[in-house]
Amino acid sequence: MLIGYARVSTADQNLNRQADALTKAGVDKRNIYHEKLSGAKRERPELDRMIAELQSGDTIIVADLTRLSRSTKDLFEIVSLVESKGANIKSLKESWLDTTTPHGRLLFTIFAGISQFERDLIADRTREGLASAKARGRVGGRPNKRNDKEDLVLMMVQAGKKIPDIVKATGISRTSVYRCINANKESQDI
Repeated sequence: MLIGYARVSTADQNLNRQADALTKAGVDKRNIYHEKLSGAKRERPELDRMIAELQSGDTIIVADLTRLSRSTKDLFEIVSLVESKGANIKSLKESWLDTTTPHGRLLFTIFAGISQFERDLIADRTREGLASAKARGRVGGRPNKRNDKEDLVLMMVQAGKKIPDIVKATGISRTSVYRCINANKESQDI
């Protein structure tokens, strides 16, 4: 059975163009799942319902890939779910996404491999960059607010200020104030 999926990002957008393309491709209007949600959200109730109701041999038709997924990772997860149900997926706009044919499955596999290769290269470059920065004495991450105000916290503690007053004066959290105090207990007489 042919099943359609149409999605627009906002409630004021119209699904007619996609629905027309899907019916022209042979999808019965009763078998089109409609959604008005951002594609950036992975939780899309109609998409999830459609995948849950898939039967072996079904084919999902989408007008174009951006209606189904906004990221390569998400696309591969969706295609994997569809294939695990024994179903296929086909895009009307992107002819390379057609798991109903050996040629389409090959192209999808190639694109999946290229995508994984790209993710691996990015991860390698990130690790190399972090190692290079570390070798130069640079530490990544967000600067520690507590370190900047540690002397002030210790001075206020020694002056007998209460923790809530220290938190208010320094702008750091109560937990950070206690960490600062505990870290310096051995080196200073507080």
